Amino acid sequence: MEKLDETDLKILRILQHDSKKTTKEIAATLHLSSSPVYERIRRLEKKGYIKKNVALLDKKLIGKPITAICMVSLRYHNEGFIDKFDQQIKELEEVQECYHMAGKVDFFLKINLESLDAYHEFIRSKLSKIDNIGVLESYFVLKEILHTTAFCF
Repeated sequence: MEKLDETDLKILRILQHDSKKTTKEIAATLHLSSSPVYERIRRLEKKGYIKKNVALLDKKLIGKPITAICMVSLRYHNEGFIDKFDQQIKELEEVQECYHMAGKVDFFLKINLESLDAYHEFIRSKLSKIDNIGVLESYFVLKEILHTTAFCF
């Protein structure tokens, strides 16, 4: 992987905090002209440093105020069972994040829903239908202290 120079890093820092900044605004902040900044952004996208640009929504305003963290342990751990679980989780639109973990649990899921009743229904009608789940533990967020998508570098 190529080493990024300080200008590339500055561009990435700016964009991860506000991807709507225009090339002109970024260039002005960095005291550069727009054309080289534009080319650098395109190169960063092409090389995969910038995966996509998204809008982060307010979960309360869109009616999904309940954040549940679901810890899943599988009964069987061979490659076929893990691959099948991976595929089945990807099909559940309620799951926003899923991580295969090392340690006491196998998978960490983050789910935002409209209510505890909706979470109960999700567990009952969707998650519990996935084969090979041994233990499922749910935790509910009382207060969000920090939520960022920005990397520190």
